[in-house]
Formats: sequence, structure tokens, C-alpha cells
Amino acid sequence: MADFTTPRGPLPPFTHETAQIKVKSAQDAWNTKNPHIIKFAYTPDSIWRNRDTFCKGTDELVEFLTKKWEVENGYRLRKELFAFTDNKIAVQFWYEWYDANGQWWRTYGLEDWTFAEDGRMRKRMMSGNDVKISDQERWFMEGVDVNEVEISEKHW
Repeated sequence: MADFTTPRGPLPPFTHETAQIKVKSAQDAWNTKNPHIIKFAYTPDSIWRNRDTFCKGTDELVEFLTKKWEVENGYRLRKELFAFTDNKIAVQFWYEWYDANGQWWRTYGLEDWTFAEDGRMRKRMMSGNDVKISDQERWFMEGVDVNEVEISEKHW
């Protein structure tokens, strides 16, 4: 069972391979849409900026994510490694969701992560933009592996 005492590998300093593993692990956790699973990837005193919202600590993160997925229905996420150093990773991401009116959206963005020695994220800064899309423009349809969708320069 997940807890805050067991290290969350891979641990820094990161290599290209271990940074890739960390990114896909985060993607998989977020696609569960379960804040009580996700919180164990962060230090108990972690800090976040998610657009215009600032959070500190895992209790606030759980509250934020719970509210997020009450609004963002059908959420499916893809994260890709952008850059890394010893204890930092930058990712680009895309996710799709629909609102209460059934309007589909794609969110494009970047995240800046800083990790503690135990492999938990102690800082997460996110910037994102939402773009209205039609049902026909969706990439991450049900049953599609988000990792198999071709995302190229024309999507940046």
C-alpha cells in the first residue's frame, strides 16, 4: 500500500531513462483520477501552482484534484518528457475532457517538477491553455492508448 515513508523511485539524480519512467508513472497515476492514490507521489509539504491556483500539502492537493475531476469529465492525459536535470523534470502534456454542457476541450501545457531525495515531487508548477474541440477532433477516444496517438509539431 502507498504511503509517505517508502521512497518513490526512480530517485534523483535522473537519467534520460529514469526521467522517462517518472513521467509515464505520473501520467498513469493521473489517469486513474484518484487523488488518494496520486497524493503519495508528492511530499506532504509539496507546493503547487496550477494555472492561477496555489496549493500546499497533500490535503490541499486532494481537495484541488477532487474539484478538478468534478468539472473535467472524461479526462484522459498524455505527458511527455521535455527536459531534465539531476532532480528536476519538465514535461509537456495534453489532456482532453468535457464540461457539464458536453463541450469537449483539449488542454495543452507545460509542467516544471522538482523532486526531493526520496523521489517524491516537492514542487509542481503548471501552465496550461484550454482549446475547444469537436468530438471528431478528439485524440484520446475511449479504447485508444494515449501513448500511441501521434502528436507532432503541427499540434504545438
